[in-house]
Amino acid sequence: MLRFLTAGESHGPTLLAILEGMPAGIAVDPPRLAREMRRRQLGYGRGPRMQLETDTVELLAGVRRGKTLGSPIALAIKNKDASIDRLPVVTQPRPGHADLTGAIKYDHRDIRNVLERASARETAARVAVGALCKQLLSPLGIELASHVTALGATRAKPVSVSVAMVRRKADGTPLRCLDAAATKRMIREIDRCVKAGDTLGGIFEVIAEGVPPGLGSYTHYDRRLDAILGRAILSIHAVKAVEVGDGVAAAGLPGSKVQDEIFYTKAKGFSRSSNRAGGFEGGMTTGQQVIVRGFLKPLSTLRKPLRSVEINTKRAVVATVERSDVTTVPAAGVVGEAMIAFELARAILEKFGADSLSELQRNLQGYRRQVKAF
Repeated sequence: MLRFLTAGESHGPTLLAILEGMPAGIAVDPPRLAREMRRRQLGYGRGPRMQLETDTVELLAGVRRGKTLGSPIALAIKNKDASIDRLPVVTQPRPGHADLTGAIKYDHRDIRNVLERASARETAARVAVGALCKQLLSPLGIELASHVTALGATRAKPVSVSVAMVRRKADGTPLRCLDAAATKRMIREIDRCVKAGDTLGGIFEVIAEGVPPGLGSYTHYDRRLDAILGRAILSIHAVKAVEVGDGVAAAGLPGSKVQDEIFYTKAKGFSRSSNRAGGFEGGMTTGQQVIVRGFLKPLSTLRKPLRSVEINTKRAVVATVERSDVTTVPAAGVVGEAMIAFELARAILEKFGADSLSELQRNLQGYRRQVKAF
């Protein structure tokens, strides 16, 4: 079973992650790992901390001479801004954040004890874990990418995309969006929010290609892989909704306009002319592109703070102002890739269980031949 844990606070000395269950023999590419970490920090509308932190990953265990050993992998990301013990007590909770509920749950009178762990800074550790999972998936022919499809009130023009197209075009843009005209409008929205002291949400899309059919299962609710991916995306800070394929639009259409019809030729085997289901039927992958979208609410920390209540005196106040971004939708897409990569890697290992990459490749190749001959 592939699993991971993270530890650390936003302004603590270090973020830590332990990834357990990775097979032996996976080549770990440090420059690729560094690129993934840098991608999380990019995007117009990010705050000043993204210029301060370098998010360098140190591999502490589980890797030797550039390859995984099959034992738990330990990762560390040191914070340059490690000022947690010098930061002031917080007693004025921010609406929309974990502040008040977390303080009530854990009986904290200093909300700093909540917000430091609840911070989206934790996602740096997730991206590091996801980067390693991508290096497991790539030798198996599975690749992922993400892009921004909406920010604030601006939506990009819908297009059919491939992983190669997104990688080629999205990361070089200010907001990781494929629609240049929409990007300009999004930037104007961000600039307006900067002046107003406000924040913006939006939508990112993650796609995965090369995923074999049959990952997940229809037999139990907790084995449906689309539901598992939905949970993974909803676990990302500020994500309040998730969509698989054309799920939202499909709710308002007749069935004849929604289902992906099935065809067969001897040369191609079974195929579909559409992918409205986002690569899933019955909780299982179909072999088509996996398409999952995350919907982010605007961030909770506003430079023009909202009304709140001081937790000790109960008097009306304005919420605490912490250093924050105007929007993190482009970065959230990178975190979404990491979470989808982890869950796909876990599903692959569950179906084709192996202790080494070579064994895993043999098992998957045999299954792909079986699928082609079906």
